[in-house]
Amino acid sequence: MEYVTLNNGVQMPKLGLGVFRMDDAEVRKTVPVALEEGYRLIDTASRYYNEKAVGAALAESGVPRADLFVTTKLWFKDYGYAKTKEAFQVSLDNLGLDYLDLYLMHQPFNDYYGAWRAMEELLDEGRVRAIGLSNFYADRFLDLVTHNRVIPAVNQRETHPLNQQVDTLALLQRHGTVLQAWGPLAQGNQEVLTSSALANIAAAHGKSVAQVILRWLVQRDVTMVVKSTRVARLRENIDIFDFHLSEGEMSIIGGFDRHQPLAGFTHQDPRMIELLLTLA
Repeated sequence: MEYVTLNNGVQMPKLGLGVFRMDDAEVRKTVPVALEEGYRLIDTASRYYNEKAVGAALAESGVPRADLFVTTKLWFKDYGYAKTKEAFQVSLDNLGLDYLDLYLMHQPFNDYYGAWRAMEELLDEGRVRAIGLSNFYADRFLDLVTHNRVIPAVNQRETHPLNQQVDTLALLQRHGTVLQAWGPLAQGNQEVLTSSALANIAAAHGKSVAQVILRWLVQRDVTMVVKSTRVARLRENIDIFDFHLSEGEMSIIGGFDRHQPLAGFTHQDPRMIELLLTLA
């Protein structure tokens, strides 16, 4: 595993396991296997409703706490100074931990100023090692950075060959924030995974197309969380640190960019806000 140094000196694995849409049984089965294969970053969220299962799997794994990097996320309905402190404690208790490695605001809505002030205090108190964002676009990101004390360590965004976040990456890098990809394999999009151009690159390195895509992200200085419940795929996804793509190969993958999310609308679209408001 390779690590990136966050803007406060904390070391974070470049690749981790995401547990979005895993039920408790899948979490209890998958997390131990991932840890055996070398994963150390586990990414969950309060609205994944599986924090307790993640915590139980980590506790039973025998992996020292200091070797783990645990991320969870604050749901936007829990934003605000006081509510954030309460929600943080609930997540910490669910996970059975004394501290978090990374705490993210999950969506760019509601009172994210109050939430961020609470998160800054949690950081100062050592209850979390780093704080950051998820799904914050350039305008909201700059608004937060400009008017607050702590620069986000991480911003999670949908990032893959069809939505490469070139401008986002440049902006975050100027401010010392790491881009972390969710959906790095384009959520199984067959245009990417069955591409003959990517298959040729993969064959040249003795790797799979998925491994080439993940390696492409690493070489762009993008970290990632990848979801899988299959042992072979877990093993394959982490086996990306022993080869290097050429500039030409990187350029070929760069040509896939559509500059838009797969869903067809963004967190700046009112339809997204209306959709999220229907969730618990």
